[in-house]
Amino acid sequence: MPFFKHRTLLPILALMLWPVAQVVAQTPTAAEPQAANVSTDVNMTAQRVSTIAWYVEGLSAMGSSANQNFISNAGFVVTPAGVVVIDALGSPALAEQLLIEIRKVTPLPVTHVIVTHYHADHIYGLQTFKAQGARIVAHGAALAYLQSDTARLRMESSRQELFPWVDESTRLVPADEWIDGPTELTVGGVRFVLQPVGPSHTPEDLVVFLPHDKVLFAGDLVFRNRIPYVGQADSGHWIQALETLLTFDTTVVVPGHGPLSNEGRSDMALTRDYLVYLRRSMAEAAKNMEPFDSAYEAADWSRFAYLPLFKVVNRMNAYNTYLLMEREVK
Repeated sequence: MPFFKHRTLLPILALMLWPVAQVVAQTPTAAEPQAANVSTDVNMTAQRVSTIAWYVEGLSAMGSSANQNFISNAGFVVTPAGVVVIDALGSPALAEQLLIEIRKVTPLPVTHVIVTHYHADHIYGLQTFKAQGARIVAHGAALAYLQSDTARLRMESSRQELFPWVDESTRLVPADEWIDGPTELTVGGVRFVLQPVGPSHTPEDLVVFLPHDKVLFAGDLVFRNRIPYVGQADSGHWIQALETLLTFDTTVVVPGHGPLSNEGRSDMALTRDYLVYLRRSMAEAAKNMEPFDSAYEAADWSRFAYLPLFKVVNRMNAYNTYLLMEREVK
């Protein structure tokens, strides 16, 4: 399976254009999740994926203080030796609530958290799991983001705009183990295949495959029943990465956003087709030096216009792709 090399992105432009709000709350340091510190405004329920896997589904909405940025999915796998979590949600408070859902299934501790990528709606809960003693595993390409002005400025902005869920106790948490290629993790006899597929949605994209149960945690390479957030993605490699995902022998796909998929091939194909159309329509405009506004109005968006959040993010996706194609066609 291919492992795509890192390409430099535009961190400051990403900060300006990234629409996903980030919300973070204070986290307790007790050894067990404290229900009193968890908001009851978010309806989080773990749904069974397979004999050993569960997930929680975020809202199909833009992140805000009102919804605590519960807009992404997270999963967990129960093994005889402990629980492996995939992604940590968008705040310590949400992570506390996820821990409560895990405790409804098993008393075993969380031993590992695998991070599919370092967007805030997937990782601001890491400090909660770190306090529980979990080992965090992620792709090393995320280090550049963690050390960037983009990460620092985004945190500062979130503390101002999304208080009280973002405050001075919120922090970015690095991995304990950085991987740089295909890796297998075995916990309690359960195999986890960690496949890098970036730079795609982000430089550090990872997917997690459970061969025994044929379950694929696809991170934000797959958005189901909604328009993907493209941002500063390398959409060309993202399309290649989706082709890689189609080679997995999957029965169930857990997307980064949206409901569980028992039709993974068609859902992955929809994300791929959207990206292909973005690139094709914007590449033609960039090649002909057609102004973006004219190109956007001329494009036929009818195949995708029915999807949730289309009106919110499609124009931004198209504009970012237009800038990308301007660079690629030179």
